[in-house]
Amino acid sequence: MARRNLNWMVGAVATLMCGHVIAGPVMDEVKSKGSLVCLVSPNAPGFSVPDSQGVFQGFNADFCRMAAAAILGDASKADIRGVGFSDSLKTIVARQAHLASRSITSTGTRDADPGVSFVVTSFFDGQGFMVPKSLGVKNASQLNGATVCAEEGSTTLLNIADYFGDRGMQYRVENIADKTARLAAFFSGKCDVYASDVTALTSDRLLATEPAAYQILPEVISAEPLTLVSQPDAAFEKAVYWAFQVMLNAEQFGVNQANVDQVVASLATQPKGVARLFAKDGATADMGQKLGLPTDWAYQVIKQVGNYNDVFERHLGASTAFGMQRAGGVNALVRDGGLMYPYPIR
Repeated sequence: MARRNLNWMVGAVATLMCGHVIAGPVMDEVKSKGSLVCLVSPNAPGFSVPDSQGVFQGFNADFCRMAAAAILGDASKADIRGVGFSDSLKTIVARQAHLASRSITSTGTRDADPGVSFVVTSFFDGQGFMVPKSLGVKNASQLNGATVCAEEGSTTLLNIADYFGDRGMQYRVENIADKTARLAAFFSGKCDVYASDVTALTSDRLLATEPAAYQILPEVISAEPLTLVSQPDAAFEKAVYWAFQVMLNAEQFGVNQANVDQVVASLATQPKGVARLFAKDGATADMGQKLGLPTDWAYQVIKQVGNYNDVFERHLGASTAFGMQRAGGVNALVRDGGLMYPYPIR
């Protein structure tokens, strides 16, 4: 028995050493169909909004394109669909979509569900409260007795219960699944408070007829690691995870969508870490062979989508209506005081 086990182990190691390509049903389906179905929020300014042609644009939508660029070599092959939150995980479990990039918080009980896989956190957020300025409150401790509009099926409801319950405060919830209806209830005065992630509040305030009439209270009452979610499939998950790491590593080395061609043309003078990202015999080429990705998958991610900062600045940064600053915030690279930690590609 011991000898048989030893032979099996030797064979397994030999297979790995030969660069066996990882395969999986989700990866195979994406390749065979030439399309990657990815879910986003139907209407979240800055994160996912359909343009005049009906094509979704935004921070979250670009991570759908990241995955398509890495796996299919073409970011435009991301079939991006707007789906409400309560239906997004159900759609993944039902195998009707490959990936969701729509501000889904990774939690223990969700991650334990065998029907979904939480792949990588693309944005760190926290829950807050938005109120009309006419309400006259300055902080969340003044919300005793408030009626709160929140999203059905979300962690928002649990966070509200924790916050108000821990402080002995009374509240009532208007639990509305449809976002348009939920915002209409809040803007019409049916609710005193609108609860969601702070960045979602920033986005949703722009949908008001008079955004300046509303304010976001200073309290952040939870941790919300917003994570890309996929059907379970090791090959597909690895491709998405490492495509995201390519974006972080490229940013760390100063490689972006605008200069990547110039960088690739002068790899001999670039730092070794850059060569590992983009050289034909570099680490990502080896990874591509093992994962079944195009040889130049890392280049395609940066050329077609950009590094993490490109995506952030394009949709949420200083030149946008959001005016968000990354430096010193949780979504900055670790070197800049944030939580975005580029894993080594070598």
